Amino acid sequence: MKKQNKKIALVLSGCGNKDGTEIIEVVSTMIALTELGADLSYFAPDIDVPIKNFLDDDVMGKRNVMLESARITRGEMNDLKALNPDDFDALVFPGGFGAALHLSTWALAGSKCEVLPDVERVIMGFYKQSKPIGAMCIAPVLIAKVLGSMNVNLTLGANSETSKEIEKTGAVHEQCPVKDYITDRATKVITTPAYMYDDAKPSEVFRGISGLAKELMEMS
Repeated sequence: MKKQNKKIALVLSGCGNKDGTEIIEVVSTMIALTELGADLSYFAPDIDVPIKNFLDDDVMGKRNVMLESARITRGEMNDLKALNPDDFDALVFPGGFGAALHLSTWALAGSKCEVLPDVERVIMGFYKQSKPIGAMCIAPVLIAKVLGSMNVNLTLGANSETSKEIEKTGAVHEQCPVKDYITDRATKVITTPAYMYDDAKPSEVFRGISGLAKELMEMS
């Protein structure tokens, strides 16, 4: 019997690092996982949110997160409400500030934030089934908020005000260079800093994400 490819769900938050998904991070994730033989499916919340002009940071009006996310995935996109943890072997949250703006209210409330109900649902669903969860850049704040009571270990890179805020959830922050990743084997959570380092090079981001992808596949 032919061995089935691992099925990985990626949750996006729009298109662009300032108000959505960081494009280099998600493309790096796509390349790294498909090189390892994964079958990918893409999800995003069907909500309308303010969109920025990246040249001057002015708000340009509102756009739909699903539609914006589909720009990165060549039109492949599903409503986050349809994501069933039973159907997948692992879950990944690429970074970008959309994770703190649209998948949660972390940008406004920090550790006291609310996580989008469907985001919380899928994180808890994969955790309860002991399926691995990957997160990068700012996206580990989602994991900290949902799994903080399990003392989940994760990274945002260097210690910072944000890492101190993460620890208020009960999560444990570990320092980590951009080229590396942190694995919490008890919760099966894998995190890498990516562009939490503003001066990171794309090749360094890709290396950290590649390590995360390999670990995710081995654990799934």
